Amino acid sequence: MDSNTKNINKIMNILKKHFNHTKRTTLNKMREKPCPFKILIACLISLRTKDEITKKISKNLFQIADTPQKIVKIPTKRLEKIIFSSGHYKKKARTLKYVSSELIKRFNSNVPSKKEQLLSIKGIGPKTANIVLNFAYNQLVIPVDVNVHRIANRLSIVKTKTAEKTEPELEKVLPKKYWKNVNSLFVLHGKNICVPISPKCSICPVYKYCKRINVIKSR
Repeated sequence: MDSNTKNINKIMNILKKHFNHTKRTTLNKMREKPCPFKILIACLISLRTKDEITKKISKNLFQIADTPQKIVKIPTKRLEKIIFSSGHYKKKARTLKYVSSELIKRFNSNVPSKKEQLLSIKGIGPKTANIVLNFAYNQLVIPVDVNVHRIANRLSIVKTKTAEKTEPELEKVLPKKYWKNVNSLFVLHGKNICVPISPKCSICPVYKYCKRINVIKSR
C-alpha cells in the first residue's frame, strides 16, 4: 500500500477550510471554556451517541450535577433517566458514578492531567483520556476514535487494524501542529462525508488525495 504521508499538509488544510468552527462537535466547543470534569463526563456520555444527543444530555445533566460529588449523590434510576437517550444508559450510569467516586477517593475530586492516571480509572479508555488531555489540558496528544482510525486508513496515512494501534502510528507521521485539531476535523468528516458504509466520495473535498482503502461502494 502506498503511503499518503506526503499529502498530509494538503489534506489537513483542505479539511480545516471545509469544516469551520461553528460546525465543531459538542466536545470541541467545550474547549473554549474548558472544565476537565465536564469534558470527561460529556465524553463518556458521547460514546456510541450522536453529537446532538450528547449536547442535550450533557446540558441537562450539568444543570443538576456538575461535580463528582453531585454525580455520586444522584440516585441511579434518576441518572439512568437523564442519560437514557444516549443508549447503553445503564452501563453509562454505572461508569459515571464509578469514575466520579474514583476522582473523589483518589484524586481529591480533580480530573488527572496525566494519561496513566486517567487510564487507571476503569471506564476511561485511551480515546477518552486523550480527549481530556487535549481538550481540557491543551496537551499535544491525538484522540483516536473510530472516525480518526477509519479515515487515517482510508487515506493511507497509516495502515493499522485498531484505533489503539492508529494512535502511535499517526503520531509518527502527522505534524504536531495538527494534533490538536485532527480529531475534530476527522470526526466531522467521518460523520458527514467519509461515513463507514458507502462514503460520499462525490462531494469529498480531499477525494483526489484519498487512496480509498477498503472502500467497496461509494456515492
